[in-house]
Amino acid sequence: MNLIVDLGNSKIKVAVFENDTLILREVYGYGDWKNKIENILKKNENISNVVVSNVSNVSNDDLSFINRYSKLFFISVSGKFPFKNLYETPKTLGIDRVVLAAGAVLTYPKVNRLVIDAGTCITYDFIDELDNYHGGAISPGIRLRYEALHNYTAKLPLLEKDDYDELIGSSTVTSIHSGVLNGVCGEIDSFINRYSEEYKNFIIILTGGDAEFLAKRLKNTIFANPNFLLESLNQLFQYNQHD
Repeated sequence: MNLIVDLGNSKIKVAVFENDTLILREVYGYGDWKNKIENILKKNENISNVVVSNVSNVSNDDLSFINRYSKLFFISVSGKFPFKNLYETPKTLGIDRVVLAAGAVLTYPKVNRLVIDAGTCITYDFIDELDNYHGGAISPGIRLRYEALHNYTAKLPLLEKDDYDELIGSSTVTSIHSGVLNGVCGEIDSFINRYSEEYKNFIIILTGGDAEFLAKRLKNTIFANPNFLLESLNQLFQYNQHD
């Protein structure tokens, strides 16, 4: 069994896999996170490997307690991946983007793939059918857009994500919802359309914390999988073990 730990920008996602089968998934903040991970290890004595992806401010030393229970593996950009990296600044490439690209290659072979991760930021990563990773784009996520409107204006309120689905906002609150949500969906659909025009034999994978929320709003056909990063980490670990 493998315990997968994704230390993200704002949340920690963990999952337990038996081979490729997801057994347990939890999401929490950074309060008391060590005890929560330790409790999983205590309750699941068959976990032999803990695989960590870290884009947070947590140091690798803070995870050393895991060694008391199982083998600890860190996924880094210097590791082995199932694609050729054509990114011009590979050392600045976030490990989360690299892992998602690897998962796309391992899950969907011999097609052009666009992975869209809708989390704190929205990232777009393109891997062609010959397994060349080209890069993509980074833009603010839904929460960041609401926060920016509040923090950089004098009177606009701070709102939470809402199911508002109208084009025309009839109040300040609904106008903000319309601008943020229609803006995000318009951006994503525009990216998909432009990639689809240039590349055939093409799939789109939507993941991240806002994946399910956005999937029903987008015009394009996509594979929505909020767990794709966790699954990709598990697959990438197995890929490196079987080399």
